[in-house]
Formats: sequence, structure tokens, C-alpha cells
Amino acid sequence: MNRFADRFKARVEAYLTREWQRRGAFAWAMTPLACVFGAIAAARRAMFALGWRERVQVGTPVVIVGNVTVGGTGKTPTVIALVQALRAAGWTPGVVSRGYGAKGDQPRPVTAASSPSEVGDEPVLIARRTSAPVWVSRDRVACAKAMCAAHGDVDVIVSDDGLQHYRLARDVELVVFDQRLAGNGFLLPAGPLREPISRRRDATLVTNPFDRTLPPWPDTFALTLTPGDAWHLGDPSLRRPLAQFVGARVLAAAGIGAPERFFATLRAAGLAPTTRPLPDHYAFRDNPFVHETVDAILVTEKDAVKLSAWRDARIWVVPVEATLPPRLIALVVEKLRGRSPA
Repeated sequence: MNRFADRFKARVEAYLTREWQRRGAFAWAMTPLACVFGAIAAARRAMFALGWRERVQVGTPVVIVGNVTVGGTGKTPTVIALVQALRAAGWTPGVVSRGYGAKGDQPRPVTAASSPSEVGDEPVLIARRTSAPVWVSRDRVACAKAMCAAHGDVDVIVSDDGLQHYRLARDVELVVFDQRLAGNGFLLPAGPLREPISRRRDATLVTNPFDRTLPPWPDTFALTLTPGDAWHLGDPSLRRPLAQFVGARVLAAAGIGAPERFFATLRAAGLAPTTRPLPDHYAFRDNPFVHETVDAILVTEKDAVKLSAWRDARIWVVPVEATLPPRLIALVVEKLRGRSPA
């Protein structure tokens, strides 16, 4: 039953992803609901802008890394790269996150050994990759306060998502898009937008734009996502360049917001994998690959954090590194310091 539900969910996600890229019959049929959604979202924003609902300052600068579209755009690699860049610039960052599927309402710390089923897969990955303090909670204000109380040296908070969590006051907002940009430009459910594309932000990042031509939005930067050498799930010390998988029978599986981005990365490296898109945050309650007759199975790091107890020797993990433009890092640092970038 769970396998059927997972396949159904994956098909629905694939259908919506396709329809949200064009203004077809589905999009136009959903426009009345999109108008209602837009009115509710606008009213909510206005309540905070007019002071009818309080924005809470937590006493530490906050950088939001989020998106205005539904689905994965590369936020997690961006958060990891930003934490590393801020640390190199002399800051001591900590990370707060909603933690998809996290249990309990109280803020809680995340470590490299935390269970993804308890705190979410992305926070575990961020903790493993950055070694920074990472805390999760539905209430990002409470989460930020708890983290800063526990880690007095944290002097900047990076929020993994939370762009629409207006109660948390922020100093910098970075909005991440992938090559799909704003899709058909419609709000949910007619399109992929949670908020209008004109929404104010401090900078826009576009991950691996195919034609390298960025949209004409202010302060827009190309964000390069580069795959590294694959490492073996059972023995992470074993490393293989992606080129070594060329010509092998390879299955690529991804339970992320945009699986096709992962598959396209592998094809760009010369591989011709069979692909298995899975629902975002796929739980991997059992091994869906037991009947696959392949030489290797390539998965994302986000999926790998949920597979640590498995003993399938065919599984290799493909890490992705985000490269932030120096000008973007300078913009963020200067805004944190309260000055306009030069």
C-alpha cells in the first residue's frame, strides 16, 4: 500500500511540475483558486508589514535562504555553501530549519548522528557537511532563540527556508530558483509560485542556468552546483569519479524536489542512467532497489542520510558543491554589517 501511495505521489508531483511550466488547460482552470490563494497570502504579508502582527527580532542577524516556488531549487547546497563562506569571512553561523517530518514542537539540536525520521533529512545533511550548530522547530523564532542560548558564540543565523515565516525578522533574504525559474508565472495551485515573482528580496540566485543568461532581476547571481566524486554508502572512504560509471548499468534515484536536476547532472557527466524519481523526502522504509539488475545505484546526499543502515553494496552517493559568487558573499556580509555593498 505504501509503495502504491509513493508511486502515486511521484506521478502527481511529476504532473504538476510539467503543468506548472506552461499555461495550459490545467493552469487556466486553477486560476480562480490562485486568486483566492494570492489574496490570502497578500493579506498575511500586509498584517506583518502594517505591524498588526509582530515581527520578532531574536538579537542575532538572520539570513533567510528560501524560495517563492514549490519544490526543490537547490536551497540546501546553498545553505551549506553560505555557512562555509560566512565562517571564512570571520562569522560563527548557526542554522535553523523547519525539519520536514520532524517530531515534536520544541526546538531541538541536530547532530551528524541524528535520525532523519526524528529531525528531517536536510538538517542532518547540513549538520554533517558544516559541523555548525543546527536546530529544528516549526517555530523558527523559538528555534533561533534556543540555538543562540545554547551556543553563545553564534553571531549569525542562516535559516534553511522560512521565507514565508514572516514572524522571524530577518536582515537578508536570498531567493533561490533553478532553471525552471517561475514556471508559468501563476500562483498556486495554477502555477508554482507561493508569492508573486515581484516579491522584494536582497538577492536572487539561479542554479546552473542552462543558457547562462540570467533573468533581468536586480541583484541576480548564477549559482553553480557541481557534482563531486561519488562515495560508497557502505565505506565512505571509497571514492570514484563519475567518469568511472560511464558504460556501466546505472540506476539513478532521487527523492528530492526536482529529481530531474540530479539526473541531468549525471547525463552531463557522460552517464546514461535508468532513472527512478521518488517523492520529495522519500522515507526509504524498505529497499526499493532489491529487484534492480544494475551495476551501480547513484543517489543524492539528501537521500543517503536515510540509507546509512542499508547493506546494498551497489549504492554510491553523489555529493554536490555549490559555488557562491564572491560578489554575493560580499553583499551578504556588508548587509550583515549594516552597510551598503560597494
